[in-house]
Amino acid sequence: MTITVLIAEDEALVRAGCVLLLGTAPDIEVVADVGNGATAIEAAKTLAPQVVLMDLRMPIMDGVAATRAITATPDPPAVLVLTTFHEDTAVQQALAAGASGFLLKQAAPADLVQAIRCCAAGDGWLDPAIVGNVLTALRRTGPHAVAAPVALATLTPREREVLVLMARGLSNAEISAELFISEATTRTHVAHVIAKTGSRDRTQAVVLAYQSGLMT
Repeated sequence: MTITVLIAEDEALVRAGCVLLLGTAPDIEVVADVGNGATAIEAAKTLAPQVVLMDLRMPIMDGVAATRAITATPDPPAVLVLTTFHEDTAVQQALAAGASGFLLKQAAPADLVQAIRCCAAGDGWLDPAIVGNVLTALRRTGPHAVAAPVALATLTPREREVLVLMARGLSNAEISAELFISEATTRTHVAHVIAKTGSRDRTQAVVLAYQSGLMT
C-alpha cells in the first residue's frame, strides 16, 4: 500500500531534497510540495495525504498554526514535524497542536523514510534528543493536564505499564522484550491504550502520559 505525503518546507533546496529522497522509497508517493503553512492547509484539504511533512519555520503561516488547522479536520493526516535542537518551544506548541512525530533536520536520510512509515501506521516518531524536556514541560502546562488522570483511570495495570514504556521511547519489539510478551500482544495493548485514552495515535498517548504525571 502506497503512503501519500505532502511536504511543507520553505527552503527550496531542502524541499527538493526531501522529494528526491522519498521518491526512492517504493511505498511512498509525494503528492505535492509547498512552501508555506497556508498552502499546506489547502493542499491537505484537496489531496488528503496520509502524512504531512511539516517545517516549523515558514512564511505567511508557520508550521504550528498549519498543524493545528490540519489536525482539526475530520480524519486528519499524521503530521511529521521537521525541527532542530534549538526549537523546543515550537516543538511543544506543535505537540499541543496535534503533531504525530518529530524528526531532526540533522537525521539520517533513512530515518525520514522510517519516520513517515511509522506516522502513517499510527505509531508516531519521537526523538528523545529533543522531545524529552518538551514532554516534561507539557506535563505542567498542557491543555489536558486536569483531564489526563481521568483518561488513564480506564487502563489496566498492564496497559499503564505499556504506556510508561511507550513514553520512554521503546518500540513494540523493545516493549515485548522488556515484558516478555509477544509483539502481537504488545500491539494489542498499545491499541487499547490509544483507544481508551481517546488519543489519535501513539504520540498523543505519550503526551498524555506526561501531562498526567505518570512520567516524571
